[in-house]
Amino acid sequence: MPHVEPAHLMDLALGNDVSNDDSGALRHIAACNRCREELSQIARVVATAREVEESDLPATPPEWVWQRITQQLSAASADPRRTRRSTNRHGRTIRYALGLLVGIAFIWWWSRGYGTRPRITGP
Repeated sequence: MPHVEPAHLMDLALGNDVSNDDSGALRHIAACNRCREELSQIARVVATAREVEESDLPATPPEWVWQRITQQLSAASADPRRTRRSTNRHGRTIRYALGLLVGIAFIWWWSRGYGTRPRITGP
């Protein structure tokens, strides 16, 4: 029998109605470590999700956060050059960092003996 479909494993973990098709799936799960482990993981997620309380949910951000987001979005749409400038500055910083890393890698490679090895000339 092929592995049990993830959707079917989810139904089993949720405790949804068991049908006649489940007997074959349950026999497979009993014999298959992979499906048994996957069902176990899904069951743990379901159990944890059922224990979530309202106090576990993320809090609503303060009003000033939304105001700041609105201001920044308004400024970006009013002056699209501002957004491009910051992107260019960010891109330039990344290029400088990559250049520095390439330079360091080249110096390391060169110091490992590349410059001191004898060159082999043709036959």
